[in-house]
Amino acid sequence: MRRVLAVIAIAAIPIVAACDKPPEKARAAAPPPPVTVANPVAKQVTEWDEFTGRFEASKQVEIRSRVSGLLELVNFRDGEFVKKGVLLYVLDRRPFEVTVEQVKAQIEEARAKLKLAESDLERARPLLKKRAIPAREFEARQAQVLEAQAILAGAGARLREAELDLEWTEIRAPIDGRISDTRVDEGNLITGGQASGTLLTTIVSVDPIHFIFEGSEADYLKYSRLERAGQRPSSREVQNPVVIRLSDEKKFTHNGKMNFVDNVVDAKSGTIRARAVLDNKESFLTPGMFGRLRLFGGSFDALLLPDSAIASDQANKIVMTVTEDGVVAPKVVTLGPLVDGLRVIRSGIEAGDTIVIKGVLRARPGQKVTPERVEIGGNKPAAGGGK
Repeated sequence: MRRVLAVIAIAAIPIVAACDKPPEKARAAAPPPPVTVANPVAKQVTEWDEFTGRFEASKQVEIRSRVSGLLELVNFRDGEFVKKGVLLYVLDRRPFEVTVEQVKAQIEEARAKLKLAESDLERARPLLKKRAIPAREFEARQAQVLEAQAILAGAGARLREAELDLEWTEIRAPIDGRISDTRVDEGNLITGGQASGTLLTTIVSVDPIHFIFEGSEADYLKYSRLERAGQRPSSREVQNPVVIRLSDEKKFTHNGKMNFVDNVVDAKSGTIRARAVLDNKESFLTPGMFGRLRLFGGSFDALLLPDSAIASDQANKIVMTVTEDGVVAPKVVTLGPLVDGLRVIRSGIEAGDTIVIKGVLRARPGQKVTPERVEIGGNKPAAGGGK
């Protein structure tokens, strides 16, 4: 037991000696975290608002016959491009030729009756002077002449009508455009002369071509206020430029211009219909295709930042600014569109603000940071450095 106590006492000596040593100096405080900062880019930008829409033909015609009859000939290839006036269909002409001949015969009969009535009237003139016939009989012969003239005029009108019906047996393209397939084959009887008549085919004009889209009521108000402020002309008065990309394209490569804005805002959808027009000489753009349109929204002075400088705080978008003494201060901002890879900041910052563009996660509000200044876009230190 004495030996055990002696061993314990010897082992305790270093511990007691260690307790008697003075405490070490506290570790040095960690330096402020480094961040990259820059001033926002200030320049005039052109704003483009985006809308989704669909291409439509500038003209579209349903081909129906103006007369009824037997379809005798289809004179086009389905889906081809046709010129205005080219022959598309031919109906059996023979019934209409017969009608023309009948009316011509009626005209000759009317002319003969008119000639006889005029002769009777001329013979009655001297007899009336000699009082050989009563005045009533002379007036009756005058009426016969007038009646014969009316019958001849009516026959002439029927002849023009019959000739028109005969002409309409040849159905021609009313516009330039691409034709659809024929809906009726040769040998079928068709009904014409009315809107519900037999639909033969359709033709659409695709050069130029229209792009139809709808904007919100907020967009309409925005453009109206810009017009009143003299910052952007109305698309009703000026053909503002547009650019369009198709569903398989990444860039907006199809140029056009506005040519119509509707006169009412739809009360149900809260949107207003608008239309742009584009050249389509190669007929590449086809009615029914979807596209994405950018509409000129005006030019203005703006401040721009990279998206990496923008953080989210619940429903708000914020950026971290650095004060003169290196303390982080957040600011709530309103965002605009992307322009040349940078985000337009509509409000919330000023041109002289120092913004954290890299290391946003290390920049906590109220904390000091070590800023390294660069220029946005070039990643070069600004002259003179500073915070």
